[in-house]
Amino acid sequence: MGASWGGLNAYSRILSCLPERFPAAIMLVQHQNASADNRLAWLLSRYCRLPVVAPNDKERIRAGHVYVAPPGYHMLVNADDTIALTVYRPVHFSRPSIDELFFSAGHVYGKNVIGVVLTGANEDGSAGLDYIRRRGGLTLAQSPPSSEAPVMPEAAIALGAVREVLDLERIGPFLAKIRSEDGVPE
Repeated sequence: MGASWGGLNAYSRILSCLPERFPAAIMLVQHQNASADNRLAWLLSRYCRLPVVAPNDKERIRAGHVYVAPPGYHMLVNADDTIALTVYRPVHFSRPSIDELFFSAGHVYGKNVIGVVLTGANEDGSAGLDYIRRRGGLTLAQSPPSSEAPVMPEAAIALGAVREVLDLERIGPFLAKIRSEDGVPE
């Protein structure tokens, strides 16, 4: 999932809907300044029954955990089911970048990925979401009217990258229907 402006509200509402035994890993990118403190995982853990962490480089990805990209690092998925934290150039002026996470997750997991673009004020996430779609994954966007900043979901929708457009209050319940590690809602 990726968000920018309005992301804390969106993430807290989505995560609060997920069951304690959620069968998939969740990876979140929130645009934030590289000098920001690393409290986002702690803040989001207040709304979630799952463990929420800012991962370390090479940390193993585990189902039922929420991984929050730390400030100043792109968070990527490796083929060996570990996380890579990198300091490559910013994408759309952002590091962490939603596109970078989506490209790596789509490459590694293909049709077993659900990409979600939420509220935000730039186009980050659109190209990566389209890559997930082309690899057979499920793609969602927050409806622009339910977004605090509609530019990000509008860009993904305009690109044709989105299969489902859902109001914010429907995204959490939709994801809560996931019943297996392949990430497909039932």
